Amino acid sequence: MVPRVVYLVLDGAAGSPRLGATALMRARKPGLDRIAREGVCGLAYTIARGVAPESDAAVLSILGYDPDKYYPGRGPLEALGAGMELGEGQIALRGNFATVEPGTGRILDRRVGRSLGDEEGRELAATLDGMELDSGRGRARVRHTVSHRLVVVMEHEQPLSPLITNTDPAYERRGLLSEALPNPPSTIQEARPMVEDPRATLAARLVNEFTKKALELLRDHPVNLRRRSRGLLEANAVLLRDAGARPEGLPPFREHHGLWGPATAVVEMPVEKGIARLLGMEVVELEPPRGDPGEVYRERLARTLEALRKSALVYVHLKGPDEPGHDGDTNAKSRVIGDIDKHFVRPLLEESLKNGEPFAVVVTSDHATPCPLKAHSGDPVPLAVWHPGLKGDSAQGFTEEECARGSLGVVERGHEILTRVMDVLSRVG
Repeated sequence: MVPRVVYLVLDGAAGSPRLGATALMRARKPGLDRIAREGVCGLAYTIARGVAPESDAAVLSILGYDPDKYYPGRGPLEALGAGMELGEGQIALRGNFATVEPGTGRILDRRVGRSLGDEEGRELAATLDGMELDSGRGRARVRHTVSHRLVVVMEHEQPLSPLITNTDPAYERRGLLSEALPNPPSTIQEARPMVEDPRATLAARLVNEFTKKALELLRDHPVNLRRRSRGLLEANAVLLRDAGARPEGLPPFREHHGLWGPATAVVEMPVEKGIARLLGMEVVELEPPRGDPGEVYRERLARTLEALRKSALVYVHLKGPDEPGHDGDTNAKSRVIGDIDKHFVRPLLEESLKNGEPFAVVVTSDHATPCPLKAHSGDPVPLAVWHPGLKGDSAQGFTEEECARGSLGVVERGHEILTRVMDVLSRVG
């Protein structure tokens, strides 16, 4: 029987060696390096070769679900994570509060400088919630989630199709999947139908109406007047992307992988919470990481070990490394990786080794966020599988270049990762 597994995903921790030394190369991380040195390593494309994925599609993929078959769009996943119901004929979209230049509409910051507080976000979302569209025949439900993030659910007397383009210029839609663009346009885009379908035409029209009304409502909102007086970026626009309908037909995670016991997700962000709920996993909800890193990661370790007592697999998703990747700050990204190593990974290994029935640890990223790009890229991510019963291969550290030397080789499709992992662990002595 396969041992218990901690499946640790370091959000955006991977970089691109072709652009220079990565944060994983620079970080002090003896725990992660031990996992690679004593374990079995490789590289993985979390969706497919050449795709610069969004986190949601990548997470669904590395949890074993082919996005081409199962991906419902990010909007419904965020809505599930936020506890919003999605009815027949409705669509959900992921949103960002953003800062645009008055008059020109030029986007100054897609995330309001990451400075928007949760209370401010809730106040802004409350103003937009219940917005009437199409002369009262349609309506938008709006809920703030974390910082600059929000979810919008649109409904109408007529059914809507999610097959519309994004207004957020940073991501280009390809079917229900979106891909990060390296050089996106600098203005809010107009939503357009992607198919010749009156339901898609109506949905695009509602999104464009919402975008225009949001600009008007947010321009002199009390939150923004206060931010303006303090010299802070204003949250005066909403960028929308990844429309989707109510998801159906996904097999539960435990059955999908033939696990001997329950699976639990220890997750911080709404989209990961939504994915875990959709897959029928037990969900341990955490607040986004704030404050002392030691306290943050020790709490996550405690919740992981608690979940492991009753689970065959515990999926742990740590957001920390991704944001400094988007900010282009390699030093900060390296520090975050080091903090996770010190306060989560090393004590996790100690717990396994002192346990009468040691558990396995699998580490990877959901995508690469190279600091020079400040965006997701299509580079493969390192993958390492550790258990005391495994014999290590030739990798000497948890970096992109070292893991490329490992015996796992290259996993071409992210949804094949867990199949490879379970095959490796089935041979543990």
